[in-house]
Amino acid sequence: MSIQAGDVLTWERTFSAEEVVLFAELTGDQGQHHMEKDEQGRLMVHGLMTASIGTKIGGDMNYIAREMVSEFLRPVFTGDTITCEVTVTELEEKEGFNRVAMKSVYRNQAGKEVLVGTSHGIIRQ
Repeated sequence: MSIQAGDVLTWERTFSAEEVVLFAELTGDQGQHHMEKDEQGRLMVHGLMTASIGTKIGGDMNYIAREMVSEFLRPVFTGDTITCEVTVTELEEKEGFNRVAMKSVYRNQAGKEVLVGTSHGIIRQ
């Protein structure tokens, strides 16, 4: 995949209760807010599970992250559809790899930002 500064890539997904429970088991994060349904019958999705949407985009680019910074703005619940939009902000060609910086914005189905972040890393050539 060829990328350049200014490129925008997106990926969208909806988390199920089964996935949240499995993530809780895999990570050991079984906080009450992730394991007990709210008054609307939803579980709160783990922040890092929400952030994982962006890893699909990174995987498509063969991106190796060196640093990731995330700010979790509002909760995500099972049944919410989250769209991650990644913008390549910098791309610098080096010998054997490209140095890459990105910013990301995650929005729910209502268009509200739920997570914003930045990342930098490399893509091997």
